[in-house]
Amino acid sequence: MTAFFTWVGTMHPVLQAVVVVVAFLAVIGLILFFVDIAPRSGKIYTWVRLAMCVLVPVAVVVVFNSVWWAAIAAAVIGAILFLIDYRSRNGKGYFIQLVAFLAPAGILLLIGLILPSIQTLVASLMNSSGKEFVGFENFVWVFTQPDGIRTILNTIVWVLIAPTVSTAVGLAYAVFIDKTRGEKIYKVLVFMPMAISFVGASIIWKFVYEYRSAEFAQIGILNQIIVWFGGEPQQWLLGAPWNTFFLIVVLIWVQTGFAMVILSAAIKGVPIEQLEAAELDGTNAWQRFWNVTVPAIRPAIVVVLTTISIASLKVFDIVRTMTGGNFDTSVIANEMYTQFTKFEAGRSAAFAVVLFILVLPIVIYNARQISKQKEIR
Repeated sequence: MTAFFTWVGTMHPVLQAVVVVVAFLAVIGLILFFVDIAPRSGKIYTWVRLAMCVLVPVAVVVVFNSVWWAAIAAAVIGAILFLIDYRSRNGKGYFIQLVAFLAPAGILLLIGLILPSIQTLVASLMNSSGKEFVGFENFVWVFTQPDGIRTILNTIVWVLIAPTVSTAVGLAYAVFIDKTRGEKIYKVLVFMPMAISFVGASIIWKFVYEYRSAEFAQIGILNQIIVWFGGEPQQWLLGAPWNTFFLIVVLIWVQTGFAMVILSAAIKGVPIEQLEAAELDGTNAWQRFWNVTVPAIRPAIVVVLTTISIASLKVFDIVRTMTGGNFDTSVIANEMYTQFTKFEAGRSAAFAVVLFILVLPIVIYNARQISKQKEIR
């Protein structure tokens, strides 16, 4: 495989793109062969299977330059074709097709999620160089250092405030904007920050919080407003713990549009008959909203809360762009990066494991809610 990539690297960039596309199509064709063509009966498909048993090992020899890999490929293909033929005779070919379709996703999940998670867990129990086992020493450092405790507390504050405020404001927008004149325009304006990256949003709000001394003209919107009213400009991002709240405002600004869109769609799905029945019972607008609308859209509220909570736990761009984690504003994701740049791989992995443990209950709760919804349906 290394020789193949080395060979591709010697080509012109245009040819590299062509070779990569052809290789990708070849892999897809191989998958489709096992899924669709191999199980078919008939003389022509027998010859196709025979050709595959010959051509694939030859291709392996050319790419990997190894007879042993070619032998392994031939054995694997022969075993797969035999199994397909054996099971298809018993009417069980569907299982092979199901496995073939799920295999790419399973492999990607294994390579991209499961193996890195195991490697991170192992790295959290090793020293900075990853050569010596130190047990829970990295976790002890995280929970005994003032900076580590402050980082975890800041992350918890983000999770408590950002999802709650974003969901509440998004729900208010969804209720008040719904069925009003210019509803589409209002929704586009509220949702627009969601189209901006966290780095872009951070730069925008950094200008909002920008500070200059009183003798200079202010370029920060917030300080300019204060100066207009006769006040002194403030360094909003320097004073703890309020600077953390000012950073949380950025995430709320971005996520409110997401909450508004999801909850607005859920509100439109509430049966009008229920609202009319509640109105006939003499309830006012607030009672109808609290006793009819909110219970009906509860699954959507749960989805919004859990999604924004996970985003809050993993927040990195905002903190890194606006303060770099200084002035007691660091969060777990930022500290992971900071420790890694200091060549403290063990401590960085320990922060990653702590973050995983914090995210896990939210994911489990969300999965249970989805299961309950399926049972109701």
